[in-house]
Amino acid sequence: MISYATIMQTMMLAADAAAPATKPAGILETVGGFLPIALMFGVMYFLIIRPASKQRREHQALLNALKKDDEVVTSGGIFGRVVLVEESVVTLDIAEKTRVRVQRDRIAGLVKTDEAGKKAG
Repeated sequence: MISYATIMQTMMLAADAAAPATKPAGILETVGGFLPIALMFGVMYFLIIRPASKQRREHQALLNALKKDDEVVTSGGIFGRVVLVEESVVTLDIAEKTRVRVQRDRIAGLVKTDEAGKKAG
């Protein structure tokens, strides 16, 4: 009587004999598999990473250039005039006799003014 294991071994040998011989993968096949990933990383770098780092550098330059009497807006939307600039804190005059202290990096930008001295926009 033929055992189940013998039948399975025979089928495996037959399958191995029928399979075509494979050659080792060449350099083009190896590189070709990584090429789409490398292209996606390149696209992500130029569309996301590079503009974000440029914007971060510009914002840091703006924060380093803050001085007294600059009109600024905070990231929370509060408009004010810079009264005092410390290392990590900026004091803003937001209304008559009303001053607030905000973290320096919470300053979103300068308020644009036209030539007449009025706020633009």
